Amino acid sequence: MITPGKKLKTNFKLSVVADGVAKEVVFKDLLTRRTIVSVYMKNNTGSCDKQNDSLAAHAGEIAKAGYNLVAISRDTPGSHVKYAAKKKIAYTLASDPEDLFAKAADAIVEKSMYGKTYFGPARAAFVLDTDGTVLAVAEKVDTADHAAQLKALIAGLK
Repeated sequence: MITPGKKLKTNFKLSVVADGVAKEVVFKDLLTRRTIVSVYMKNNTGSCDKQNDSLAAHAGEIAKAGYNLVAISRDTPGSHVKYAAKKKIAYTLASDPEDLFAKAADAIVEKSMYGKTYFGPARAAFVLDTDGTVLAVAEKVDTADHAAQLKALIAGLK
């Protein structure tokens, strides 16, 4: 996994949903100020819903602290539009079915489900500067209180 001080490649394209509208962007264009990128697995699943509920409840505080917030999963832009409306998500949701962000962050890990192993993106969070430099990493997301985890992480950066 990429470590603080390293620079992430940011020239890949993603579909994002912001303010209920889906559009394609180059990832670096999301870095208009320091940005927190939270990786989760799938919309409408228990722990991922907890992770996003925590973020949604505290997104305003994170924005006031000077950070953009982006949550990334493999879900389609259409799924993200519905999910954002259902969960009242005001931050950006990014669709990354090819795991481009996870590959750039060297965060593809081996996983296991029902006795089968496969590779996928790590459930982690990254604090990035506007040039893609990694400022901090939460390698294990606390799904129940993710926002508090992130606020503590960014408090150490001031």
